[in-house]
Amino acid sequence: MRKKLHVVSLGCTKNLVDTEVMLGRLQAYEMTDTPEEADVIIVNTCGFIDAAKEESLNTVLSLHEARKEDSVLVMAGCLSERYKEELKKELPEVDIFTGVGDYDKIDELIAKKQTMFTPHVFLINESHERVITGSTAHAYIKLAEGCNQTCSFCAIPGFKGKLHSRSLESVLKEVRRLAERGFYDFSFISQDSSSYLRDLGEKEGLIRLIDAIETIDGVKSARILYLYPSTTSLALVSRIAESPIFQNYFDMPIQHIHPRILKAMKRGIGAEKIEELLKAMRSVPDSFVRTSVIVGFPSESDEEFEALCDFIETFGFDRVNIFEYSDEEGTDAYNITPKIDPETIRERAERLGKIVQKSTEASLQKMVGREYPMIVTGPSEEHEYLLGARPLLWAPEIDGEVLINDSEIENLIYDKPYRVTVTERAGAQLVGRVIGHA
Repeated sequence: MRKKLHVVSLGCTKNLVDTEVMLGRLQAYEMTDTPEEADVIIVNTCGFIDAAKEESLNTVLSLHEARKEDSVLVMAGCLSERYKEELKKELPEVDIFTGVGDYDKIDELIAKKQTMFTPHVFLINESHERVITGSTAHAYIKLAEGCNQTCSFCAIPGFKGKLHSRSLESVLKEVRRLAERGFYDFSFISQDSSSYLRDLGEKEGLIRLIDAIETIDGVKSARILYLYPSTTSLALVSRIAESPIFQNYFDMPIQHIHPRILKAMKRGIGAEKIEELLKAMRSVPDSFVRTSVIVGFPSESDEEFEALCDFIETFGFDRVNIFEYSDEEGTDAYNITPKIDPETIRERAERLGKIVQKSTEASLQKMVGREYPMIVTGPSEEHEYLLGARPLLWAPEIDGEVLINDSEIENLIYDKPYRVTVTERAGAQLVGRVIGHA
C-alpha cells in the first residue's frame, strides 16, 4: 500500500512553485487532504511578515497535534530558513527542517529523516518535474530568485539573497513542455520580475521574454506579476500593450506615494516616476492595474497617510492589497522611529480599506454588460449551486471570480475557455452568462 502525503503551501505563489517541485519528487506517495491519515506531512512556510510567520507556526503545531504516531513532520521554506537555529531548538515537534535550498532533495531528506540547510537558494529549471496544482489550464512560471532591491522594510534579501535569474532558454523549455501537456495560461513570477535577466547583463529581460513566449504554440494567455517601479520601463508597458498573448495586466506594488516615505522605504524611485508609469498603464485599452501599499510605516504622519488615501481614491486601481507595517528585525526600517502604534495602524488600514472597496466595486461595474474570455474553473466556493469563472485578464486566486448562473452551452468543461457576458454586479461579485466557446 502506498504511503500517504499531506502538504500545506503557505505564502506566495513563488512558494507554491517550490511546493510543486517537492510534489514532483514525491509522486510515489498518495496525496491526502486528511492529515490524520498521512505518513508524511510537509508545511512549506512563509517568513515575510509577522502575520505570515504566525500562520506558519500555528499550522505546524496544529498539524503536529493532528498527526498519527510514527508520521514524519517536515518544516520547509522561508520561515525555517530565516530562523533555522531558533526553530530547531524550540520546535521538537518537527522531525525534519529544511529551508529554501533543498526542495529538489526532499525525497532524500525524508528517506534519511535528515535536516538540511544548503547554503544557496533553490531555483527551478527545466529539468525539475513539477506537479501543477489547482488547474489543468494555468501554471506559474518562476523567472528568478532573490532580489537586488534594498527596501528598508523587507527581510527577503536577507534569506533569499541577490537576484539570480533563470536563463531565457530554461524558461522557454518549461513553458513549451507545459503547453504540450495542455496548459495554455501562464503567470510569470519572481520577487522583482521587472529585473529579470539584469544580473545576466540584459536590461529589458521581460521584453525578450514576451517576444519569445509569443512564438510558442499552445500559449493563449499570459501575465507578469510583481513589477518593481524602479525597474519597470515605459517600453515594457508598451510591449505588453501590443502583445496578442500577454494580458494588459499591470501588477506593480507602489507601497506608498508620499516622497518622504518612499525615500525612507528606500524604493529607489520618486512619486513622479511612479505616477508616470501608472498613467501609462492606465492609458492602455482595457488595462487592469493592481498595486500593494503599506500603512503605518515608521514615522508616517497623518498628512502623509492622507496623501496615500487621496492618491488611491483618485487613481482608481482595479485591485489594491493593503499591508499593515510589520517591524522586521534585520531591516533598516526596524531602527526607524517613531513607530506607529498598532491601533493607529489598524485604523488607517480600515479607512483605506473602505476607499479600496469603492475602487474595486467601480472596477467591477465597468465590466457589466461586456463580453470576456473566461476559464470556467468549476463549482464556486461561495455558492454551491453556481459555477465560478476567471476572466483571462485576471490573475488566479487574487482577483476574484465571476459567478456563472446561466449558459447557452450544455455540459461545460472545467478549465476550458468560454465567452462570457457579465450580466450584473452584486456588491463585490459579478454574475455572468456563458454565450459561446472562446
